Amino acid sequence: MFQSKRSKLIAGIVLDLIGMASVPLGFTEILDLGWAPIAGYLMTKLYPGKSGVAAGVLTTIEELMPGMDVIPSFTIMWCYTYLLKSTDKKESDKSVIDVDHL
Repeated sequence: MFQSKRSKLIAGIVLDLIGMASVPLGFTEILDLGWAPIAGYLMTKLYPGKSGVAAGVLTTIEELMPGMDVIPSFTIMWCYTYLLKSTDKKESDKSVIDVDHL
């Protein structure tokens, strides 16, 4: 679907704006019932694997909860995937070799 970091970021921002669009319209609960499962599904497609599934479930729950539409779930997941998770991976690649000298 979207392969590059930039395309996923742009798609995430657009999807977050769609999720927030129901707030100014005033009837958020009705629109959220339809948008929540779609947002969860799209999250799993943008970010495959266990973290994508977890984010999809959390996004669905977040969209169903009243007043939580303003949380940018897709953008937060992009930051986790490309900023936080990549830093953790680089740090875990460093291995320490313990050598005892006699």
